[in-house]
Amino acid sequence: MLKTKLLFTAAIIASGLVAADAIAQVGTQGLFGTYDLSQLPETKGVVKQFVPSPHGSVDGLILQDGTEVNFPPHLGTQVVFAIKPGDTVSIRGLRARMTPLVDAASIRNDATGATIVDTGPGPGPDLNNTVVAGNIAQLLHGKQGEVNGALLADGTIVRLPPHEVARLGDVLSVGRPLAVSGMLTATPLGKVVEAWSIGASQSSMTELDRPPAPIGPKGPKG
Repeated sequence: MLKTKLLFTAAIIASGLVAADAIAQVGTQGLFGTYDLSQLPETKGVVKQFVPSPHGSVDGLILQDGTEVNFPPHLGTQVVFAIKPGDTVSIRGLRARMTPLVDAASIRNDATGATIVDTGPGPGPDLNNTVVAGNIAQLLHGKQGEVNGALLADGTIVRLPPHEVARLGDVLSVGRPLAVSGMLTATPLGKVVEAWSIGASQSSMTELDRPPAPIGPKGPKG
């Protein structure tokens, strides 16, 4: 009988832990885009500086009164474009009990009205073969001056392996039409396509020889 009670109690505790973990996971998936944020506490202040992460993105800011404001890295680009040090902001989010710390669900620039809301990280790169087309507005170059991509008239960036440029010939000429198939990534700053095939039109594409992905932080060892 005692063994049965202990097993029953353990099952209840385990189910509670699973439920808590599920709630935590849901909370990190951007449900702030679903719920009424006015129910959350509001913190106002003047931005002193941004807090960069070790990866170079921005995942927080500090107000002039010392309050720390944390937000997920996928919001960093939107935040730095909408807000700058010296701006007065209104933040909706959870406040820590003993520390001047806010986990932000939304940040509003009081002067411009620009508001950044955490609706989740959004989709990652489209690993399927996506086709884009447009006229070439400008060629892009690497540090050594080598052509490594193109800017299309609609603002889309096309990236391609530099060692394939010579084989493409006049296809990569400013003002000419270009069709590209590859992996598309949409970011707050625009769209970029890693080219797998390229040509003057969808019916005349040439498959590109892509270099193998590097292994480890320093690439493959010889």
